[in-house]
Amino acid sequence: MQVILGVIFHFIGGAASGSFYIPFKKVKGWSWESYWIIGGLFSWLIVPPLAAYLTIPAFAEIISNTDNSILKVTFIMGLLWGIGGLTYGLGVRYLGMSLGNSVVLGFCSALGSLLPPVFYDLYPQTGKISFTDMLNSEGGRIVLLGVLVCLFGIFLCGRAGMLKERELTEETKKETIQEFNMVKGLIVAIISGVLSACFNFGIEAGKPMADAANALWKAANPAETTEFLFQNNVTYVVLLWGGLTTNLIWCTILNARNKSFGDYVNPKTPLLKNYIFSAIAGTTWFLQFFFYGMGESKLGNGASSWILHMAFIILIANMWGLLLKEWSAVSKKTFTTFILGISTIIISVLLVGYGNSI
Repeated sequence: MQVILGVIFHFIGGAASGSFYIPFKKVKGWSWESYWIIGGLFSWLIVPPLAAYLTIPAFAEIISNTDNSILKVTFIMGLLWGIGGLTYGLGVRYLGMSLGNSVVLGFCSALGSLLPPVFYDLYPQTGKISFTDMLNSEGGRIVLLGVLVCLFGIFLCGRAGMLKERELTEETKKETIQEFNMVKGLIVAIISGVLSACFNFGIEAGKPMADAANALWKAANPAETTEFLFQNNVTYVVLLWGGLTTNLIWCTILNARNKSFGDYVNPKTPLLKNYIFSAIAGTTWFLQFFFYGMGESKLGNGASSWILHMAFIILIANMWGLLLKEWSAVSKKTFTTFILGISTIIISVLLVGYGNSI
């Protein structure tokens, strides 16, 4: 039952992440950097401490009592992830929901799910599940097989995107993706995928804060035998400070370069709606990790949690791609390749869930 709950929580988180960019499409008359940073203020500065306060009232005390080295590494991982998140937005902007997410999350899935277990091989004193542990257990090997299957599914989705690029005219592509640019999109998507994996590493680096929250909760609830659902919320506060720093600096540079500082007060744009939709996008984005933390607390395996999260994001994002008609006017071969990719990812989710259960 715990595994089923974990998978459900990851699905909700994946749905939030795969859908968060949709409200941005309702923003009118603002440059990308303007609505991205307004959404980011909610994603990284406003909502995380609010969520932490509501679920872990002593979160500020936990952070203040945490060793500086842990805070530093967690923050640095957030900085690196911030670059990945920044380029993620650009990747979706240039490639669309389907292809952009598939390329970004392909790299992110592999590195984000495998780096922490490799790290625990180097530091076995942590007591966490290492890559060696996974290789030496039946369940661990099935989880790793699920990772490989997921990557193959992502490859098929990417292949479908490449076929689509060859088949459609520039006019047709830009009817569904206004700023479609294959070269720019692939470059930023690859960078984003590699650096976005740092988020999962940051969660692992900040685990002592989550453990402290878990210990406080168990002390207050001695009859409970399960892990605290919201333990990661305290880690997110520090991790997302890093993401905010990166994105705020870059968006400010773009505001200056593009002379778009006036967007925030431009009366010729629907200001209230723009702020509301940006806030909805940012809050929806944070909900992915709110539910990710709940899912991880039920599964207890960073590799399987991360790959499930990524797989569900890809599924939801590609569903939006279908609804937004990003795959209309393609050949039967291209669309079949796309469907095979999605089906393969679903199989990988089942494998990871089963492997974790045993």
